Amino acid sequence: MTSTDITLTDPTSMDKADADYLIALMRMIPGFPKEGILFRDIMPVFADARGLSILMDALVSNLSIANDEFDAIAGLEARGFLFGPPLAERLGKGFIAVRKAGKLPPPTVRESYALEYGEASIEIERDAIREGERILIVDDLIATGGSASAARDLVISCGGVVAGFSFIMELSGLDGVKALGDYPASSLLTMPA
Repeated sequence: MTSTDITLTDPTSMDKADADYLIALMRMIPGFPKEGILFRDIMPVFADARGLSILMDALVSNLSIANDEFDAIAGLEARGFLFGPPLAERLGKGFIAVRKAGKLPPPTVRESYALEYGEASIEIERDAIREGERILIVDDLIATGGSASAARDLVISCGGVVAGFSFIMELSGLDGVKALGDYPASSLLTMPA
């Protein structure tokens, strides 16, 4: 395996050979999207049948909550759309799309959040969540927690209950999970910011 700064969040959560294979698929791209950032690209995992199978199996077995503690999965655009629906299908759940503002037909509910230099907004369809429905929010990456917190607020504003969060990767040192509050949260992989 090539040298990497990506590690399993919980070393007992996955077979070492599978973990090594999954991590080896990820590309490291210095200076993207801007100078000083080391981008970890998970897209090669989705392009590899074995890697995708390992990833999905690991996500299912490492959820932050039990399968009977939530009713649906909400995935954030864009990479949350790649694994959220197959994860929902494996778990017998529905999938709710959390999209960038202006991409869903009205009526929608919108939530804005701060970026390093500006602001972004995400939306869900107003009737996507039933009153009291328990939602697991998924995304590929938790960094500062801005987009995940906005998704949490959207779920709550629609009458849903946030059951927990599940991420593929977590950037350490940015306290993104802490920004989510006391909700259960899990991540498969950890890497420095």
